[in-house]
This record gives sequence, C-alpha cells and structure tokens, in this order.
Amino acid sequence: MTAQAQVEGVFREEYARIVASLVRRFGDIDIAEEAAAEALLRALEKWPVDGTPPNPGGWLTTTAGNLAIDRLRREGRRGDKHRQAAMEAERRGAPEPTPPTGPVTDDRLRLVFTCCHPALATEARVALTLRLIAGLTVPEIARAFLVPETTLAQRLTRAKKKIKDAKIPYRVPETADLPTRRTAVLAVVFLVFNEGYVASATEEGDAPIRADLCAEAIRLGRLLRELMPQDPEVAGLLALMLLTEARRSARFVDDALVSLDDQDRTAWDRALIAEGHALVRECLARNQPGHYQLMAAINAVHTDAATADATDWGQVATLYNQLYAVSPTPVVALNRSIAIAELDGPAVGLALLEPLQLTGYQPWHAARADLLRRLERFDEARAAYDAAIEASGNLAERAWLAERRDRL
Repeated sequence: MTAQAQVEGVFREEYARIVASLVRRFGDIDIAEEAAAEALLRALEKWPVDGTPPNPGGWLTTTAGNLAIDRLRREGRRGDKHRQAAMEAERRGAPEPTPPTGPVTDDRLRLVFTCCHPALATEARVALTLRLIAGLTVPEIARAFLVPETTLAQRLTRAKKKIKDAKIPYRVPETADLPTRRTAVLAVVFLVFNEGYVASATEEGDAPIRADLCAEAIRLGRLLRELMPQDPEVAGLLALMLLTEARRSARFVDDALVSLDDQDRTAWDRALIAEGHALVRECLARNQPGHYQLMAAINAVHTDAATADATDWGQVATLYNQLYAVSPTPVVALNRSIAIAELDGPAVGLALLEPLQLTGYQPWHAARADLLRRLERFDEARAAYDAAIEASGNLAERAWLAERRDRL
C-alpha cells in the first residue's frame, strides 16, 4: 500500500468522527468540512516524510481543530464563535471535554440525528448526513438519489444555508426528538449500507464492495435497535441489512460479480440469516407493515430457499404488492415487475417495467435487458445492456453486464 493510500484510508475511517467533533465545537458545517479536508492535505505532505503518527486519528482531529481556529481568526469573527475559538486555542493539546449526550451516546449516530432536523426537507437531511457521516462524494450521493450531480450539489448548498440562516442549533437530540427524525435517520443508515454493498468502484483496483461502510451501517442499525427497541421499522432495517450482508461473501468470486441465482448458498452466513429471520418474525408478529419490514421479509424468502429454483416467487410478488401499497415508488414498481415476470413470464414483466422509464437507474436497464433476452429480442437486449453498463458506477457490475451482453 502506498503512503498516500494509507493516509487516505485512515482519513476515510476517521472522517465522520472528525467532522462530528468540529461541528460540535464550532457549529458550522462548512468550517468542519474544509478544516477536515485541509488536515488530509497536511497529512499527505507530512506522513510520507515524518512517518505515520502513533495516533493517526488524533493527529487529524487536532490538526483539523487548529486549522478551524486559524480560519476563524483570519476571518476576524466576533461574538460567540470568536470567544469559543479563543477558548479552544487556550486549551490546545488538552483533551476535549465529553459533551452531554442525551439518549444518543454514539458520536456518529448523534450527528446523524442532529443533522436530520425536521426544519430541513427529508431529502436534504439525508443527503447532508450522507456527506458528513459516510464521507460520500457528491457523485455517490447523486447516484443514490437518482438525480444529476448539479441538482444534488445545489440541494446540499441550500441545506447548509438554511441551517446557518435559521440558526438551527447543533444540539444533542433529546428523547422527544427521536420520532420526528427517525424516517430520515433510517434512510441515511440504509443508503450508507447500499453504498458499501454496491460501491462506486470506478477505477481499476477499487474494491467492488466497501465492507467498512456495510459494517458501519449495521453497527448504527444495532445502536438504533437498542435506542428504539419497540420500533418495528428499526427492527426491519436491521433485518434487511443483516440478510443482505449474509450473502456478501458469495456475491463476488475473484472480484467477479455473481448473480443471486448463481451464488454458492453454502457460503452464506447462516448466523446472520438466523438473526435476520428472527427479526422478521418479530416484525410480522407486530402486524404494523412498513417499508423496511417488507423489504426484509422479501429477503427472508430469498435466504430461506436452498436453491434459486426453490424460491417462492408467489410470496415474493405478494410482498412486493404490499410494499408498493406502502411505498408506491418507481424503484419498488421495478422490483415488483421482476417478481411478477418470474410468475407470469417475461412479457408480462416487461409490460410493467417499460412505462417506468428509470433511464438513469442501472437496475432498470439491466432488468429490461434480461427480460428482452428471455423474449429472444436480442438486438434490443444488447442495447439495453449497453445502457446498463453506461449507467453503472461499479466496474465489477459493468464486467458482469458486458459478459451477459456478449453471450447474446
């Protein structure tokens, strides 16, 4: 591993903690992000020459804090922030005092709840938190939201401006705050997991899966479960991530993508599957169906089948019908059409899928290509595979799609 890669790896692991610390200290997202980024540049200059410090995360946090103070001084700010910066300068090198935590004790999860303020639109909350917590880039978040990068960048800018103009406080959320922020928090955690499971691996050597993001999302899911043990959607989200994570080791062989039908099911993590199934059963017993619970139930059906041919597609289609009633989105409709195609044939599935026109969404093109292939409309299938390859941000996915196309 090169010195630069080592520095960038440490920074990626520590990014959320650094930003959380700076936001708490200075109450300004822009200062936190810029100081963290400048600390990375300093590390890239110094570590290859002086060696990696004994506590890399502490070095980055201290350096970023000092840079933030220097910026505040240069800008000549007055009032509370100026006084706060002066106080911080006086106690440089001293341990940062432990802040009050309220019901949320984990630093990252606390920042998730803090940023998911109800004064912001839900999509803005989610996008902003993904940027701060997971350190996802604007292109990665835009891909998750199925919007152009420029649209996502404007959304982030507006969210930061509203926080600043409205003087929304960066305070620790209290117990009463949790229900109003739950939906956005769950969305953030799930999107972090998704970015890990289908990573934006666009260059040779990039890992097709970011296991660190998957593990972090599951960790946050477990903390949410402890925080809100009676919430069925929290249980559903954790179950969904566990059942998906259980298949990860079989999803790639020598960095080559393996479809669900072709995976070695003996390689699936049975402990995670058992835990996920238990959570699904708990959710079903509550009889309060929600988006994540139904998604988890669908994954439970898939992980319950010993072989691909044994999959109960009738149950899967029924669950997708229920999911569409709860979340009538084009993406849910797409997955529903795939399940129906397994029951009623590719022509029926294609008739449901075509009108969705999710032209910027790789799975839509890939599903369309597969249905056209099964209908022996090979020229159209080839064009659809090309579109899927173009829309994919993962090299392993692109290679798998190209191999499918070349079989035609």
